[in-house]
Amino acid sequence: MKKVAIIISSAPHGSAKGREALDTALALSTFNHISVFFMGDGVFHLLPNQHPEDILMRDYIATFNMLELYDIEDVYVCKTSLDERNLSQITINIANQLIENKQLHQLLASQDAVLRF
Repeated sequence: MKKVAIIISSAPHGSAKGREALDTALALSTFNHISVFFMGDGVFHLLPNQHPEDILMRDYIATFNMLELYDIEDVYVCKTSLDERNLSQITINIANQLIENKQLHQLLASQDAVLRF
């Protein structure tokens, strides 16, 4: 079993990257240990009450709750990314662990593969 990190660093709804990251995490979880990292603009996936249908995009954000059902429990959010975007006081819509940059880099270094979306 390989340790695979899925990094979500792109904003939601402007491209298919967020949905592709989610699909990849769920598909790979059958045979691998998956860790999901939200960093950079990827933290915008965690905002509640998004309305992507207003810009004719599909609402896949609620599907992030499926991570737990697929035994993906290592979900990390970069505290620095939240702070830089003034989002540190928001209610995040999925279970996660808030981590600092140093810990983030240590966790990424321990992975067998890293996929960035």
